[in-house]
Amino acid sequence: MRPIGFLSGAIAALGVACTASAQPFKIVEVASVAALPLSQLAPQTIAFSDHKNDNLADATSGLIKFDDWAQTRLVQKQFLGLFPTYDEPTITSPTGGKSHKKRLHVYVAEARFALKRPAQSINLSSYATLPFLQRIDPAIKHKTITADDVMPNKNPQGANRNPARRWCEGAGPPLCIQSTYKLEGKLPLGISLVNKLKEHGRKYADTIEFQSELRVVPQTEIDDAGYRRLTGIDAPIAGALEQNIVNVNQVMQFGKFLAVVQPHPSDPAQSVVTAFMVLGVDSELFEKKKEYAEVPVLRNLIPAQVISGNSTFNTGTSISSGLPNYARNRLKTIAEILQQE
Repeated sequence: MRPIGFLSGAIAALGVACTASAQPFKIVEVASVAALPLSQLAPQTIAFSDHKNDNLADATSGLIKFDDWAQTRLVQKQFLGLFPTYDEPTITSPTGGKSHKKRLHVYVAEARFALKRPAQSINLSSYATLPFLQRIDPAIKHKTITADDVMPNKNPQGANRNPARRWCEGAGPPLCIQSTYKLEGKLPLGISLVNKLKEHGRKYADTIEFQSELRVVPQTEIDDAGYRRLTGIDAPIAGALEQNIVNVNQVMQFGKFLAVVQPHPSDPAQSVVTAFMVLGVDSELFEKKKEYAEVPVLRNLIPAQVISGNSTFNTGTSISSGLPNYARNRLKTIAEILQQE
């Protein structure tokens, strides 16, 4: 009986060990991820900040005017815009009127977590795939497209056109993606009500369509010193994974996800991942507060509240839950995938 008892004990111990290693990450709010000493980063913990309480942030949405972000956070602007010289797009009237800038607000989220794996063991190319994206958020459906299908590549004067290269081309090459997300819960009903009340202008869709590229940043494009300033960690850059959202059918103008991997400065058996998510939202949405507030059924559909996740129309864990919840859920899933593998 002793061997059986021993085996049972070993299996039980293995189960405890697996449970411990599979513990989910928890998110801890901090004022600034880049300023957080690594000694204060606990295991299985994601340090997170989306700067919603910053002086520059809009009180209702927590978003920051693009101009303010560009002028006060130069390093972020350089590495977290679609490209270093990215600016608010200039819109030309189709009827020949004056050109004007399309004003944007940005949602900026930062996160940091440590992995019990050396940085050189993390093969980022295995995550530049459709299955990885689908695991992060099953509510968003993806399919591959070609560079010729990407809207900014088609229009030489279009917004978000990269002056250095065509999107979805270059070293790698990048994975080129068409993504579809149907809004969940009460939001489709709210959008239907808004469309019925709109007398003029473009109607809103209950589906968000966007095009992006997902790639491992080529070593030739990695600015080691610049990335160190961005993360606040003085350690070599082992690699970086980025997704550039270059075309969206409504609400947003652009998006950027960047994850930078570095060896832990005091423990080479561990690595540190610093991840950023930036989404550029049309500023005109914030001008609709009065318009929505005057209609009783739409008082909780004020765009700034929906974006910030503070509306009764928010639901689920994806984009419909609001940008703060969406960012937290996505970053938490990414951390757990990287840790498990």
